[in-house]
Amino acid sequence: MTLLGICIGAIIILAIGIAYFYRQREKKTLERIDQMLDEAIKGNFLERHFDESLLSAVESKLVHYLCTYAVSERSLSEEKDKIKTLIADISHQTKTPLANIVLYTELLSEQGLSEQSHIYKEALETQVQKLQFLIESLLKTSFLETGILVLHPKKGSIFPMLAKAVNENLSKAKEKDITLCLEYSEEKAIFDVKWTEEAVCNLIDNAIKYTPSGGNVTIRTILYDFFCRIDVIDNGIGIEESIHSKIFGRFYRADAVLEEQGVGIGLYLVRQIVTKQGGYVKVCSTLGKGSTFSLFLRRD
Repeated sequence: MTLLGICIGAIIILAIGIAYFYRQREKKTLERIDQMLDEAIKGNFLERHFDESLLSAVESKLVHYLCTYAVSERSLSEEKDKIKTLIADISHQTKTPLANIVLYTELLSEQGLSEQSHIYKEALETQVQKLQFLIESLLKTSFLETGILVLHPKKGSIFPMLAKAVNENLSKAKEKDITLCLEYSEEKAIFDVKWTEEAVCNLIDNAIKYTPSGGNVTIRTILYDFFCRIDVIDNGIGIEESIHSKIFGRFYRADAVLEEQGVGIGLYLVRQIVTKQGGYVKVCSTLGKGSTFSLFLRRD
């Protein structure tokens, strides 16, 4: 019995030793994996920091994955820098020629032009304005899509931002004899003031553009549990239900509005701005009766 007890004791001690050995090896493996992930998160991961002969199969695969990820991150960063430089170059190179065209068009208007030449001059001014708007919209969209421009949403009152957006569109509304109505509210939401104002301005501009003379455009806010909703409501021409899902696409323009000035990028920009803040945009419209575009902004 004594010999049997010694054998059993030895087996138990051996089992404990083996369990301890594997436990320590497992601990070291987890510590190395944790170290790899920490370095990857910090952007400092390099394969030469690890001796593959000491790594398990899982660790080895993780090393190769993290190396591939690090290379992809560097490539993405380099591509983003190239795009940023390209956008800056385009912006710089186009500003001067456009400014010169505007200047010469204004000088031309001071000359004694015939009636036909005056028509050509006005057409030229319209095309220059359209080109300026297109370039500015493309630059803004590119900034948002490539992550070059980062939005900074923070909690604040919505009404002052809406008031600025309405004021920017007052002259257009007056020219077309359209009544702009902003309903007062004290609601708050999380949003980037500058870019959300840009989105609301685009919606108001569209509402004025597609509402007949003498119409109305109303801006109001509605509070929900998780979102604050901003409505831009018009009694204009409306939108066919079949194209509701298409109008937020880049460069999309409905057949019914091809004669109107525009390039089909305003609503696309609106959606980009709102979704990048954790919100969303939707439309409710009836052909011939008007449209309601709604921005949903997070409250928390």
